[in-house]
Amino acid sequence: MAAIELEHATKIYTIGEVETRALDGVSLTIEEGEFTALVGPSGSGKTTMLQLMGCLDKPNSGTVKINGQDVTRLNANQRADLRREKIGFIFQFFALVPVLSAYENVELPLLLNGVGAKERKERATALLEAVGLADRMDHRPDQMSGGEQQRVAIARALAPRPLLVLADEPTANLDTANGEQAMDIMARLNKETGTAFIFATHDQRVVAYAQRIVKMRDGRLVDGNANGSAK
Repeated sequence: MAAIELEHATKIYTIGEVETRALDGVSLTIEEGEFTALVGPSGSGKTTMLQLMGCLDKPNSGTVKINGQDVTRLNANQRADLRREKIGFIFQFFALVPVLSAYENVELPLLLNGVGAKERKERATALLEAVGLADRMDHRPDQMSGGEQQRVAIARALAPRPLLVLADEPTANLDTANGEQAMDIMARLNKETGTAFIFATHDQRVVAYAQRIVKMRDGRLVDGNANGSAK
């Protein structure tokens, strides 16, 4: 079964009397375990696409299905439940909770999902070890570098064992070395966990890792089937 399917999805934003068609009848299927980059110029619809995929917004028309379920029919609380259980997020600015340690940031989604203490500890510890932060578990975000914070964010996104992880410009605030390290880690965890990763990016470093490249322009798909040079 596909991880996510958009069928003729259209999203229109209205400001005053001005309408902007951010997505224009987009149909796209992402299979389980894919490692996909969404690319295109600013305003092409990449971020809007991620918002629909992440159940953060609904299309004006068309459907979005996650694991076969039409999420456009769900109410706000149901979409929030689905996000918490099925979708991980990685942001450009890391979005860690500043007063929590690395361990507590990774543990947080598990607490919200009602996972027991023993399993929370096992999962959070294993993921922080997997991203190379076994010795930084007790550090808060302000005690870590940007690269380390992004690795905590990767671990947090994977903690609920989601069906897919959505990443919006995940390397934009990282230097070359840290950006490549983050991509190496995500590529490895993609293969190990079978979780689909979908990136919205301008960064050719990210594109170089993608197994599939979806090109967008003016809210439409230009090419949804191009293969990347996955490392």
